[in-house]
Amino acid sequence: MQNEQSAIHVFNTHNDAEEAIRSLGKSGFDVKKLSLIGKGYHSEEHPIGFYSTGDRIKSWGGVGAFWGGIWGLLVAPAVFVLPGVGLVAMAGPIVAMLVAALEGAALVGGISAIGGALSMIGVSKDELIKYDAAVKADKYVLIVHGDAADIDRAKNELASSHAVTEA
Repeated sequence: MQNEQSAIHVFNTHNDAEEAIRSLGKSGFDVKKLSLIGKGYHSEEHPIGFYSTGDRIKSWGGVGAFWGGIWGLLVAPAVFVLPGVGLVAMAGPIVAMLVAALEGAALVGGISAIGGALSMIGVSKDELIKYDAAVKADKYVLIVHGDAADIDRAKNELASSHAVTEA
């Protein structure tokens, strides 16, 4: 889309990110325009696998239980093991971009697969490093996709959220 934009918010905890997504959904924002990236699950359980049925997740192990509330809200849930990052769960339009980045070998100059996906939505190299580091530090990156009105609406709704950074 010609007028497609993105805004990125980083949250310290899974609960803060989930609260932000639920707040946007309750305000009437189309949650299909949201992506979430994070690992930050610490459990003695190890995920065995998962599969998606439509927009719902079926899982075995810790990841599904930890991300359960988010899976029901966002589209295209996926779990990847990424070199240098580890186990990463994500959902939303960013999943297709990550797959395209991996398939297209778009990873250059030390940028991770997450960085490659974010570069596809126009994130600068300096910002890529910041968001990649946030995921590695067990934070959650929430991406709002849409036109200028969507971005402004989400920004206003998330103004009182627990986001630690916003771009």
